[in-house]
Amino acid sequence: MPLYLDIHSLEDVSRDDLAKAHEADRCVQGHHGVNYLHYWHNEDAGKAFCLVEAPSAAAAAAVHREAHGLTAEKIIEVDRELADGFLGGVEANTSGAVLGAGGVAEERDPGTRTIFFTDIVGSTAATQRLGDEGAMAWLGVHDEIVRRALVEFGGREVKHTGDGIMTCFASVASALQCASLIQRDLRRHNESEPSNPLYVRIGAAAGEPIERGQDLFGASVQLAARLCQLAQPEQILVPRTLAELSIGKALCFGDVREVTVKGFEGPIHVCSVDWEHHD
Repeated sequence: MPLYLDIHSLEDVSRDDLAKAHEADRCVQGHHGVNYLHYWHNEDAGKAFCLVEAPSAAAAAAVHREAHGLTAEKIIEVDRELADGFLGGVEANTSGAVLGAGGVAEERDPGTRTIFFTDIVGSTAATQRLGDEGAMAWLGVHDEIVRRALVEFGGREVKHTGDGIMTCFASVASALQCASLIQRDLRRHNESEPSNPLYVRIGAAAGEPIERGQDLFGASVQLAARLCQLAQPEQILVPRTLAELSIGKALCFGDVREVTVKGFEGPIHVCSVDWEHHD
């Protein structure tokens, strides 16, 4: 997908306003097949810049118009190799704002994170049934619901996986409450659109992953991905340790069982989040 950089003149817009605008972009971007990656804010110059993957400059602009109305003066296509070379090592806080040298450490996630993956059930079949444009709109429903829940519970989108989204949180309870909200909102969507339901499986794990750029790696990431693959449609599957870490957080869990997880020695004790019986 092409990569673009857009340029804004925003003399009266604060840092907090820009962060909220970026989150609003991420909530609606799925409607347009767009992925807003990072933004920069030069308050002294009254300028802001956004790096975005989009099928066209018009699609990128449409997201801004729908989300908040802060349209760009100019949108230019940039070479991906050059962008990776100049921008690939940037650090960003959880809202997507790029940190300059000496960025505030408190704006970054702590070392221990809870990670979950979403995975849309039957996405390939949906593309065949709905066609490319219809499938993109269907996928956009998932993206909007997930990103709205991330904003509510303070999570960070690590990356889009094509059929889902990888996320991370500083809090176990917040991650599982977010995952529960996603399943409830999808249930509501399916009740209102019974002819075209959308089911998602979710797998979560916690640990101290290795961070490279804006991506996360390590055993906890691999476990979350594997549990996502093992989960049933509409299920949130987690290690028993996450249930133990959530005691007193008004979360309910199903019975513990053993599963064999590819790449991990011995059985893993897992349970599902009973998202239907708490708000």
